[in-house]
Amino acid sequence: MISIPSLWLPILLSGVLVFLTSSVIHMLLTYHKNDFVQVPNEDAVMDALRPMNIPAGDYVMPYAGGMDVMNSAEYKAKVEKGPVAFFTVLAPGSMFNMGPQLAQWFVYSLVVSVIAAYVGGRTLMAGEDYLAVFRLTGTVAFACYAMAMPQRSIWYKQRWGSTARTMFDGLVYSLVTAGAFGWLWPA
Repeated sequence: MISIPSLWLPILLSGVLVFLTSSVIHMLLTYHKNDFVQVPNEDAVMDALRPMNIPAGDYVMPYAGGMDVMNSAEYKAKVEKGPVAFFTVLAPGSMFNMGPQLAQWFVYSLVVSVIAAYVGGRTLMAGEDYLAVFRLTGTVAFACYAMAMPQRSIWYKQRWGSTARTMFDGLVYSLVTAGAFGWLWPA
């Protein structure tokens, strides 16, 4: 059994490498550019929503709040009439200050690496073969980075193409994580 503190170097390195890899994916590569599309008549929609001062948060409309309402004729009529939407509202101007999200993403990458270290450290021995370390830590990292993504398509109707691209990112992040652990696994 290998302790998590003894794996601090692959944890830190994989977190940094995932952070850098994600920066390349999102700033230089363009395959995520169509994950979101423009709302028809965007200016009119924004002008209509602005006076409502909707606080930052996640919303659904029409909103039911419980099964009793979902079964009501009024709610069913709203759903049929539409539009039906799941949406996130951000604070005005917050798109220009990505520092907090980048910090959270880095911490999340470290957490994934700690989980991979925990499973690897409890399963593998010191001096384990590179491929065995790569396979196990990569699988754990893939489960963390990618396997929750289909829920967005299943429940909230996010386009499957967007989900597949994000899962591909998760595969890349898991390979980077696995490589760092395989390379720096204790002898």
